Amino acid sequence: MMIIMHPGASRQQVKDVVVCIKDQGLSPHIIEGVERTVIGAVGDSRGISPDVFSTLPGVESVVRISHPYKLASREFKAEDSVFPLDGFSIGGKEIAIIAGPCSVESRDQLLEIAQAVRQAGAHALRGGVFKPRTSPYAFQGLGEEGLEYLAEARQLTGMPVVAEVMSVAQIEAMVKYVDILQVGARNMQNYPLLRALGEARLPVLLKRGMSATVEELLMSAEYILAGGNDRVILCERGIRTFETATRNTTDINAVPVLKSLTHLPVILDPSHSTGYFEFVTAVARAAVAAGADGLIVEVHSDPAHALSDGHQSLKPEMFSEMVRQVEAVAAAVGRCLAPVRNAAQG
Repeated sequence: MMIIMHPGASRQQVKDVVVCIKDQGLSPHIIEGVERTVIGAVGDSRGISPDVFSTLPGVESVVRISHPYKLASREFKAEDSVFPLDGFSIGGKEIAIIAGPCSVESRDQLLEIAQAVRQAGAHALRGGVFKPRTSPYAFQGLGEEGLEYLAEARQLTGMPVVAEVMSVAQIEAMVKYVDILQVGARNMQNYPLLRALGEARLPVLLKRGMSATVEELLMSAEYILAGGNDRVILCERGIRTFETATRNTTDINAVPVLKSLTHLPVILDPSHSTGYFEFVTAVARAAVAAGADGLIVEVHSDPAHALSDGHQSLKPEMFSEMVRQVEAVAAAVGRCLAPVRNAAQG
C-alpha cells in the first residue's frame, strides 16, 4: 500500500503512521517530497483494510499498488529517481557513461585504460576483479589486488569505480574500494546477495539475467529496495534468444518499457548485448535514442590479448568516437552527457 499524507502533516503524524504500519507486520518506506510525504507499507497486505491507515490523523489517502514490485514501481514514486554518484548524477536529463576493461589484468593496464576513458568522456570506471567465468580454467580475476588497482585509478582520474560482487562474503572487502557494486547477470536472482546489498548502502548496478523477464528484473531490484537501499540502477545487457549472429540479443524494447514501469535509472550494456566491438557504437546510439540514462562499455588498449571479452571491447580511440556519436544523439532527443569532473576536483 501507498499512504499519502496531507501536505501539512506533522512529523508526529508521520511517525504514528509508521508505527501503525509496523503493528500490521509491514515495512514502512518513507519518501519525503517537496509538498507531501508518501509512506510505502510493504509486505503481504492482502488481509489488511486500507481503512486501518486512512483514518489516522494526517493521512490524505491510501492506494494499493497493483504491481508485485512495490518500491520499484512508478505507482510508489511517479518522478524519476536521480542519484548523485561522486561527481555526476544518473537518472535525470544527463546521460552517464561507465567504461573500462572487462577484467583488471595488471596495474599498468588499468591505469592506462582509466586515463584514456576519462580523457574521452567517461564518468566512472568499470573493472572486474572477481570474474564469473563459464569455464573454471578461464581467468578468474585478481581479487583484492585488483581492488587496490581500482582505488589507485580512482585517485589518479577522479572517477568513481564499479566492480562486480559475486557473493555476500565479498561485500565487506569491496566496500573499502568500490563506489558502485555491480550484480552480474548470473547473480540477478541470487536472493541472499540481493538482501545483503539492501543493507550495504552503496549504489547497486543490477544487470538483467540472460533469460530474465522485465518483471523478474524489477522483482530482483525490489529485494535491494526492501532492504533499505534506494540507489539501484537497472542494466539491460542483452538476453539469450535463438539468434546466434551476436552473443546476446539487445532488448532495446526493455529501455522504454522499464522507464514506463519504474522510477529507477536504466542503463544499457552494448558490449555484452552484442558481443562484437563492431556493433557496440550502433547499439549505444540506439540505447540513448530509446531513453537510456547511461551506458556501461568495455574498453581495452589491446583487445586481441585481453584475458576476457576482448572481442567485444572497444579500443580507446573507438570509445572516444562512440562518446562523440552518443553525445550527438543525446542532443537530438533533448538530453546531454553529464559533465566530466577533473581529477583535481576529486
